[in-house]
Amino acid sequence: MSVRMLWLFFVLAVSSLSIHAQAADPLASWNDTAAKKNIITFVEKVASPNSSDFLPANERIAVFDNDGTLWSEQPMYFQLYFALDRIKELAPRHPEWKTQEPFASLLKGDVKAVLAGGKKTLLEIIMASHAGMTTTEFENIVKDWIETARHPKTERLYTEMVFQPMLELLAYLRDNDFKTFIVSGGGIEFMRPWTEKVYGIPPEQVVGSSIVTTFALRNDEPVLVRQAKVNFIDDKEGKPVGINIHIGRQPIAAFGNSDGDLQMIQWTTAGKGIRFGLLVHHTDAEREWAYDRESHIGQLNKALDEAETKGWTVVDMKQDWKVIYPSVK
Repeated sequence: MSVRMLWLFFVLAVSSLSIHAQAADPLASWNDTAAKKNIITFVEKVASPNSSDFLPANERIAVFDNDGTLWSEQPMYFQLYFALDRIKELAPRHPEWKTQEPFASLLKGDVKAVLAGGKKTLLEIIMASHAGMTTTEFENIVKDWIETARHPKTERLYTEMVFQPMLELLAYLRDNDFKTFIVSGGGIEFMRPWTEKVYGIPPEQVVGSSIVTTFALRNDEPVLVRQAKVNFIDDKEGKPVGINIHIGRQPIAAFGNSDGDLQMIQWTTAGKGIRFGLLVHHTDAEREWAYDRESHIGQLNKALDEAETKGWTVVDMKQDWKVIYPSVK
C-alpha cells in the first residue's frame, strides 16, 4: 500500500471516529424538546473555553435533590419504607408499640394515618428506627436493606427506581468537569452507603438531614453513636444552609422537583453570571406517578409558579423523557 493510500485511510478513519463521537447522544433517554436543549446549551456555554460564559471547572458545582428528582418518591419516601421495615423488625422488643401511636398504625399498615401526623410523627418514627446504634452498624443495616428491599407497587429494587434520564444527566455533567452533589431532605447516612454505586456520587458529596452523633468508647474501641435527637433538617430554607456548610461554594446549577427545593434553586440561580435551575414535573401516571400542587408527597406548587417567572427549566416527564427507569436485566 502506498504512502498516499495509507494517509487517505488514516484521514477517513479519523473522520469516521469524529462523526461517530458527534452522533453519540449523552442524553439518549431525553426527547429532543426544550428541556434537553436548555441543558445542553447551558453546559456548552460554561464548559467551552471560547464562550463568554465560560467558568473554570472548580466553579462548576451542580446540586441535586434526591427524592422525586433522582428516584421516585411515591406513595411515600423510600426512607420511610426503610423505617417501616425497621419498626417491624424492632417491634418484638417493644410490645408497647401495639397500642402506642404512631407505631400501632404503622404496624397495621395504615400508612395514611401515619402521614397525616405530619413532620412530628415522621420524626418520631425516624428516631425510633434510626438511632441507638453506631454509624457503622447503621451503614450495614442500610446496605443490607437497599440490596434486597422492593417497592410494593413496582416490585423493583428501590435502586432500580432511579431515573435513567437523570443518570445520563449526571454523567454528562461530570464529563464536562462538573462536580455533582446530592442535597436532600433525606437522611445523610441513609444515602451515603449507596449513592456512589448508584449515582456515581461519593459519600463526601452527599448533603442531607442528620441526627446528633456522639463519640464513645465501647470495649476500648472508638465509635460514633447515633442519638435520638435531630441535628439538622436539610429541607426548604435548610438546603442553602446545608450547601454552605458542606460544600462551601454557591452552585451554578440546581435540580429539584418540589417546593422543598425552592430555596435551593432560588439561591443557586441568584448568583452572578450564568446559572441554571430545573424542576422535574411528575406528569406520567402510566409509567410513574402524576402529581404536583395537592400532593401529600413532593408537593410542587410555589416552585412551579416561580419557574415560569424566573425562566427555570421544567421537565415534563411524560413529554420529555423516552424512558423513566433503567432497563432491568
